[in-house]
Amino acid sequence: MKVIASQIRKGNVLDIDGKLYVVLTANNFHPGKGTPVTQVDMRRISDGNKVSERWKTTEGVERAHVEEMKFTFLYEDGEGFHFMQPDTYEQVTVTPDVIGDSKVFLTDGIEVILAIHEEIAISIELPQKVVVEIEMTEPVVKGQTASSSYKPAECTNGLRIMVPPHIDAGTRVVINTDDLSYVERSKE
Repeated sequence: MKVIASQIRKGNVLDIDGKLYVVLTANNFHPGKGTPVTQVDMRRISDGNKVSERWKTTEGVERAHVEEMKFTFLYEDGEGFHFMQPDTYEQVTVTPDVIGDSKVFLTDGIEVILAIHEEIAISIELPQKVVVEIEMTEPVVKGQTASSSYKPAECTNGLRIMVPPHIDAGTRVVINTDDLSYVERSKE
């Protein structure tokens, strides 16, 4: 299926010259002068090599036919990461190189979307927002205004994020998985 380059998103699987690539990042650039382009960083599924490609935003790119299905994370062991499909209870094992940096978000029972090609999981898509607990944060500096200043904090899963001054250790917050930005205090 052909899509225009500006529609490519992280996690998409592209078919370029018969080889499958999973998109790691996709950025659209609109210079003041010249043609807008889409810069894409990808990983070749067959051997794991990373490549960068640049297309005009209106150029057609072949998107590979993959099944995207919801799975629930179960556990991690020496074989890899184990997921279960909630409807059929079918289990699938995903290798660590497919999971990559998403590993820190995998908590018991989190629902993700796995792209399956020829019965092998080739990419993972996390929920856009997840809840994490703040383990440690710096004290508020007197005189900071709550509207514009953020302070560094460390989550229980090891992530370092920036949070507003009123957030303390032990607080559960919602963060965006794309850019690790603070969204709001968790209502859970």
